[in-house]
Amino acid sequence: MSFIGRLSWFFRERWGYYTIAIGLMTLVNVLNIIPPKMIGTVIDDIRTGTLTPEGLTRSVVLLAGLAAGLYVVIYIWITTLFGNSFLLEQGLRNRLLRHLMRMTPSFFQRNTTGELMALATNDIPAIGQTAGYGVMTLVNTIVGISVVVTTMITLISWKLMLAALIPMPLLTYVISVLGKQMRGRFVAAQTAFGKMNDQALESISGMRVIRSYVQETHDLAAFGRVTEDVMRKNIRVAAINAMFHPVISVIVGMSYVIGIGYGAYMVFHNEITLGQLVSFNIYLGMLIWPMIAFGEFINVLQRGTASVDRLTRNLSQEPEVQDIERPETVERPETIELRGLTFRYPGAVQDSLAEVSLRLERGQTLGIVGRTGSGKSTLLKQLLRFYPAELGRILLSDTPIERLSVERVRAWIGYVPQEHLLLSKSVRDNIALGKPDATDQEIARAIEMASFTQDVEQLPEGLATIVGENGVMLSGGQKQRVSIARALLTQPEILILDDSLSAVDARTESAILGHIRKERAGKTNLISTHRLSAVMHADWIIVLDNGRIIEEGTHEQLMLHGGWYKEQFERQQLEANLLEAME
Repeated sequence: MSFIGRLSWFFRERWGYYTIAIGLMTLVNVLNIIPPKMIGTVIDDIRTGTLTPEGLTRSVVLLAGLAAGLYVVIYIWITTLFGNSFLLEQGLRNRLLRHLMRMTPSFFQRNTTGELMALATNDIPAIGQTAGYGVMTLVNTIVGISVVVTTMITLISWKLMLAALIPMPLLTYVISVLGKQMRGRFVAAQTAFGKMNDQALESISGMRVIRSYVQETHDLAAFGRVTEDVMRKNIRVAAINAMFHPVISVIVGMSYVIGIGYGAYMVFHNEITLGQLVSFNIYLGMLIWPMIAFGEFINVLQRGTASVDRLTRNLSQEPEVQDIERPETVERPETIELRGLTFRYPGAVQDSLAEVSLRLERGQTLGIVGRTGSGKSTLLKQLLRFYPAELGRILLSDTPIERLSVERVRAWIGYVPQEHLLLSKSVRDNIALGKPDATDQEIARAIEMASFTQDVEQLPEGLATIVGENGVMLSGGQKQRVSIARALLTQPEILILDDSLSAVDARTESAILGHIRKERAGKTNLISTHRLSAVMHADWIIVLDNGRIIEEGTHEQLMLHGGWYKEQFERQQLEANLLEAME
């Protein structure tokens, strides 16, 4: 069974608890055969006139004690069994999140956010239900039917038992057919649910854009179509699910008809007593739940198997970038060198970087400029090892980056991306993300270096101000400076600013760069930008075009060269002067 095989690690770990739960469930099923037998005996004693007050009292007391004992045993096995299922859900959610933390960007290109959310919110609970409720129904089916049938044979009549069970093979066939249909429809419903998550996420995160273009009606209609698809597919699941109980009830009803009809015939011919017939029908009624449990088990198993297959496929995907078995140890990155680096994104038809070579010493600042789409961000991401690169093309301290631990390399880097991700927490928590134990003085220093001090003072609650989801309460420039302060707080060996000053004015930009040059003397900086004034003081500047370096040198050398850099710099200076004159 694929479900048990894929979760064998959990069942091996918790086998003792499952053994206790199953053992107690078996005991409950065995004890449940006692009351019908006692009732039949009492009826026969009444019919023959041999029932005494003492015997009746003894029977009633025994039944009451049995009920109390069953209550305790049932409580124990329910808490034990379903405690395991909740523990499994917790473990799978933690495993899924750890897996997502390891994955590289290409993984998230293949798997949408909605699908990943569906794994955590729908598939994992379905797996937990199978490990709890599914095990319960399976044990009740196997043990319950075995105990009741054995009791019918030994205490009543094997002929009556065989006659009453004639319709049961039909039940097995119908349940098998319904189970296969359930699995297919449940997978389709889960996929539709993932798409609905994506649509909802896009609508909520892009609400301001939707409103600004007056597309509320169109977006509502699109979301309505998605939710209608989810509804239709879940109705198909519910339609199959609704067929289990009626089918089981009809087949068990046929068994009742046979049991009562043939049983009455046997009583009339003195083959069994009236009390035995009553006990038999009670036992037959006790078969209803195991039969329903069998249908429920198939239903839950198909859902759980579909979900565990989806989860396993996701967890089986490995990150493209992994550590070697024995990574080398480097104290700090003394140099950064690219040797003819060529890179192409997975699935792309052309290279994003081509034959890029440069060398940067510790303490130097590199400026990276070029047209939009020239490969600036792609070049910076190579140091973060988000994607696999050619072996031996990137070196830190003259050591190929592939021979270094990924965690170690990223710990050296303070990265400020173009798209700033802020958590729905306070300003302080967002800045201290990379160093939660930072002191107030350290945070204040990082804020000052990011030229964010005055903005913090104007916020309603200062550093305690909640920024809202993805920083909705802050302006674009404030988001950038929070991200810059976050990176500066960790005092990284390598600071990467990927067009991270685009939303601030020239004066603020100059102040931030001045702080960086002063406070980060002796540490390496890489700055990608469209505003050339941000890199004019860099030790080395490269100009990218279609992933190739077309110009490189210091600011003075590039101005003398008279290429794209000079033309763009003079244009930007002219625009800046015109704006100052207009003010």
